[in-house]
Amino acid sequence: MKKLLGLKSMLLLGILACAPALQAGPQINVGVVYDYLDGDKGTYLKRVFNGGDSTAFVRISIMEIFYDEQGNISEQPLKDRGDSSKDGLIASPARLIVPANGMQSTRLLFLGDRSRERYFRVRFVPVMPEKEDEFAVSEQERAEYKEKLTAGVNVLAGYGTVFFVRPNDTKFNSVIDNSAQQYRIRNNGNTVVVVDEFKDCAINSETDCAPTLKHHIMAGHAFEFNKQPGRHYLFTLVEGAKQTKMDIRG
Repeated sequence: MKKLLGLKSMLLLGILACAPALQAGPQINVGVVYDYLDGDKGTYLKRVFNGGDSTAFVRISIMEIFYDEQGNISEQPLKDRGDSSKDGLIASPARLIVPANGMQSTRLLFLGDRSRERYFRVRFVPVMPEKEDEFAVSEQERAEYKEKLTAGVNVLAGYGTVFFVRPNDTKFNSVIDNSAQQYRIRNNGNTVVVVDEFKDCAINSETDCAPTLKHHIMAGHAFEFNKQPGRHYLFTLVEGAKQTKMDIRG
């Protein structure tokens, strides 16, 4: 049995919505669902692509993610720092106008406490441009855009990503226990470790494999699986910039 303590549904956290437009309209793509800000970095460039045939007006919103001792998740707005800025992750700009078949970028800037690892949900949501949204378009352009989209049936599909902010003093310490029946990785560091492209396959078979998965091991928690005879377990252990290929035999 595979188990990831403290992050039970991480594979589902990132995706807010993923529905293609039924007819003409914007179709945004934000690339990877998980992003990581290293301890020695303060900003991160995120690109938003629009593969549709209409301009995408994208609003970016950010909430901080918290986990309790049972691994339950809650999201909360960013707190004020007392100097008119927020304690956490900020998108600049927070509104993007992405042309059809084009790309725009936003810079994710972290301000505040980095004594511990922190987690954020970044949502990229296409919207109909309204005056209060502060998009730099005229009233005529807003009206023409709405008329074009409402002429057909469209789904404005947004995406949610998960953003990991590593602490300033980042430490990796993965402790591996490889017994005859079980394989276990415990994260004794202070930042997330990734078990990437985890494959459970029959030995000498290219087709007898379970679905490929990604697991995040939070600091202080562990990932483990029971080893079955005749099978091997392939994955990459990612500790920041360090990547280690693993092939564990049952």
